[in-house]
Amino acid sequence: MEGETQFLCGVVEGFYGRPWSMDQRKVLFQWMQLWGLNTYLYGPKDDLKHRLLWREVYSPEEEAQLRTLIVEAQSRGLRFVYALSPGQDIVFSSSCDLTLLKRKLKQVSDLGCQAFAILFDDIDHSMCQADSEAFTSFAHAQVTVTNEIYRFLGEPPVFLFCPTEYCGSLCSPSVSKSPYLQTVGEDLLPNITVIWTGSKVISRKLSLDCLAELECVLQRPPLIWDNLHANDYDTRRLFLGPFKGRDPQLKKHLRGLLLNPNCEFEANYIPLHTLGSWFRAEKDYVKDEECEYCPERALTAALHDWMEELNQPLQAGWQSTRADHRASVSSSRTKASDSSDCPSTFRATHAVAKLPVFPLNSSSPPSSPPMGKAEREGREGDKKRPHQSSQQLPGSRSGAPAGGGRAQRAPGRGLCGGKGLLSEAQVRLLVGLHYLPHEHGPSAQKLLQDLTWLKSNCHLVSANSKKTQPQKVDEWRGRASRFLSLCEDIAQLHCSVVGGANRSVLYDLYPYVWDLRNTALVAKAFICWLDGRVLNDGSNLASWRNCFHWCGKSTGAELLGVDSEPWVFKGGVSGEVQMLLPIGSSGELFSHPPPLFPTSRLYNIRPYHSKDKVELYRMVRQLHLRTQGGQESTVAHPDVIGDRCLGPCLALSPEYSFILEDELGICGCVLGILDVRFFAKRCQASWIPAMRDKYPPKGSSTHSNTQDLVKLMEEDQGEYPDSLLYHFPSQLRLDALPELVDVSVSRTLLTALLTALKANGSQGVFCEVQPTDQQRLEFLTKLGFLEILRGDARSREGVVLGRLL
Repeated sequence: MEGETQFLCGVVEGFYGRPWSMDQRKVLFQWMQLWGLNTYLYGPKDDLKHRLLWREVYSPEEEAQLRTLIVEAQSRGLRFVYALSPGQDIVFSSSCDLTLLKRKLKQVSDLGCQAFAILFDDIDHSMCQADSEAFTSFAHAQVTVTNEIYRFLGEPPVFLFCPTEYCGSLCSPSVSKSPYLQTVGEDLLPNITVIWTGSKVISRKLSLDCLAELECVLQRPPLIWDNLHANDYDTRRLFLGPFKGRDPQLKKHLRGLLLNPNCEFEANYIPLHTLGSWFRAEKDYVKDEECEYCPERALTAALHDWMEELNQPLQAGWQSTRADHRASVSSSRTKASDSSDCPSTFRATHAVAKLPVFPLNSSSPPSSPPMGKAEREGREGDKKRPHQSSQQLPGSRSGAPAGGGRAQRAPGRGLCGGKGLLSEAQVRLLVGLHYLPHEHGPSAQKLLQDLTWLKSNCHLVSANSKKTQPQKVDEWRGRASRFLSLCEDIAQLHCSVVGGANRSVLYDLYPYVWDLRNTALVAKAFICWLDGRVLNDGSNLASWRNCFHWCGKSTGAELLGVDSEPWVFKGGVSGEVQMLLPIGSSGELFSHPPPLFPTSRLYNIRPYHSKDKVELYRMVRQLHLRTQGGQESTVAHPDVIGDRCLGPCLALSPEYSFILEDELGICGCVLGILDVRFFAKRCQASWIPAMRDKYPPKGSSTHSNTQDLVKLMEEDQGEYPDSLLYHFPSQLRLDALPELVDVSVSRTLLTALLTALKANGSQGVFCEVQPTDQQRLEFLTKLGFLEILRGDARSREGVVLGRLL
């Protein structure tokens, strides 16, 4: 390779977080060879001997691995660049530190590496006393050491230097007037290339004018370290969109461009595939006409090829043989057929045995993973509910609620189980929901636009609204139906990713599709709840008086503005949906770790319907009998448990009741009371008399334990202290079957209720737990309750957990 003239284009492994494995890097090199990329820079921040322990040499075992990696890269025509980050604690004037730096790089050079990089990014500008006496400036210290290392290594054709001011926003006072950059431009040896990220750390676009200004200061064309797809700054964001915002004409003014992509290796197929298309633009010719790079066309080609990857039954590291097979076939293509507008038609047939799910957080997959405990429990749980027929999760669109736990399967919505193929529509949905840091894909845009509109116009369907024009109501419900359908597609996407054939993709994508699935469940339940339940302006119960100011009106992109870095607004699409909900500021309700064992079971959360009462009563009866050791004879009347636990809320406050169901039927519920004082008065006036009539004390037909429970019903309506209700005027009860494989849906169910309570003016909610029920106490605390109030809550010992809204 001609290092002096070759445009360096490829990948920099330079993110914060767990570095890629050796097997993943080998697959990366195969991808790069296939797509025409030529350079790989090794610099993961969390490799201790790259940054924190940079003075330490590699052990013999580490040497062998690094040598293998260098040879692997070179065998595929790639330039391997080794980077070192000594800037955190190096003493530039120390001859000892300089000797250790040379020793470390000499060790890597002896392994066959011929290209190097010294990185001084993300460090403090201050110098120690010794350095202040030896050098005129921080830049002078860095440049002096870099020049000496460059000469020591024999002035290699590729030697990169990352300055501390590595983007326009970090330059003081500006790029053209920065003393730091001026020193770098004047004193750094001319054949050393300077790394740059653009106007920002994560630049929306790279402009020719800005690069021209930089080139003038540095006196050389820079190399772009492109963070467009980097996601190490936000654990809820992933970027699957195409390489975009960089005109191929910029290559004439650059030494190279290296993409620093997602931490999750499998998420980088489309970014790197489209980067290859960008790099080949203006080099490929079709009918003697120059090819132009089109991000949308490049995305289509990448999606076509990625579909093959996604639907291969592969495990991390098992792709080597198949990728080589692809490369050998693809190498025979002409340049025309390899261009971005001519996608591959090759379909591999190499098969690998299907693998069961195993923990996502394992450092490396076991050779023969056993079925997870949660999977076994899940299957056992399926058998424990024989009375519930298999069903599709209903959309619960307005006007067509599902109930009874035995709804018929809707057309086109099948159960999700086993390994299957992701459809092209699902992959496009996946990419659209996890697009780019400054831009959402079409599906995400639609999701946010519809949610914003439905929220802003919910007065059309409010519970106490004046007569509204029917066409306006139909418009709201029609748009709500489309929104609910998209939420269902997101749930089905989560199911398909978990049940898909490619397990290596599952491990990397699962936390993100799972997080968005849970957020969509809450948003979907909220939109269903709005229809006929939200209180409009002027309601005596709504303390806010205006239900249109629950939360933010703008999307994250609007809040960010053009000049902001993407990390200013956290969460991506999930975060923006969250902020559009009444409790959007309660981030801990939406941020929680994914389950250890993924499950492809479909879940749905929706408002309660009267037909659900029978199933709910059956569920709480089962839970009660389990706690009592299965003694059916302890309760004679089949309804008494349900009447005590659920009856008052379902009868007097059904608008604050939500149902959790899976493919087998109802598996949980959460019941809420907006105003506990008002509710207690209604119970004393109507519910308690009805229970006395239903369970008369005389006659042998009524069991003594039943009468005890009736007395407890009366006690349940005792008064709470004003000190509690002042801060927590609302109350809730949460019940769920223990067979739930994904316990996070319990928090999602709780969040749906809190959203409804907040929308109608609640300032706080509490849940009472008996002090002996330590397990339930810990469970509810983990679900996001902020305060635990112990003591005499109602003239008897108890524990009250409260959450301010």
